[in-house]
Amino acid sequence: MQPVVELNDVHKHFGKLHVLKGVSFSVTRGQVVAIIGQSGSGKSTALRCIDRLETIDSGTIQCCGHAVHDPALNLRDLRKDVGIVFQSYNLFPHLTVKQNITLAPQSVKKMSASEAGAIAMEVLERVGLAEKADAYPEQLSGGQQQRVAIARSLAMKPQLMLFDEVTSALDPQLTGEVLKVMEKLAAEGMTMILVTHEMAFARGVADKVIYMHQGLVWEEGDAGILSDPQTPELRQFIGTGL
Repeated sequence: MQPVVELNDVHKHFGKLHVLKGVSFSVTRGQVVAIIGQSGSGKSTALRCIDRLETIDSGTIQCCGHAVHDPALNLRDLRKDVGIVFQSYNLFPHLTVKQNITLAPQSVKKMSASEAGAIAMEVLERVGLAEKADAYPEQLSGGQQQRVAIARSLAMKPQLMLFDEVTSALDPQLTGEVLKVMEKLAAEGMTMILVTHEMAFARGVADKVIYMHQGLVWEEGDAGILSDPQTPELRQFIGTGL
């Protein structure tokens, strides 16, 4: 099966700091991949490189049929196929929930207002927030805003969803709301890569776990590696509960 995402020997520097030191991994269609590791291990940088939010210094990245490493890449085409959700929700405060969601389908995919509106209601239903369509972001909890951010990405009908520490700013109850939505997406067959510190979620939902350490893929396998780590570094990481 052709991978949806394939990183091959990816290197990335920020100035003199060598953040990714030859990262290679692949993701097949329908897989849920959790990337774990300490702060500074390169997890979020790897994720951002997949969506070309960061350019790489060497190596190759293929994503949804796009050569992400190619300077001639059409970013708009890539981002039609890849949704990304961050820790900060980045909703427009002056727009309603529904308007936040219809903006990209109308501007990027040139959908009509009625078609985009119908898709917005469909994705809001999927994240359990259809009744909040006419609310403004400030009227929502942090967990609800994060679910709207997920819905906004889903409205573009991506082949791949990327999640970068999406629950790290939320309290436990709100975290549970967001993780339920992500669990539902996984059950629906969405291909997902998530950078996370939620070990229980990684154990229960991920098909593959990638442990990054010092800019390298240090250990990878199914969720069983969290119960039986093969390296002292992963053993220590799990032991600290980070």
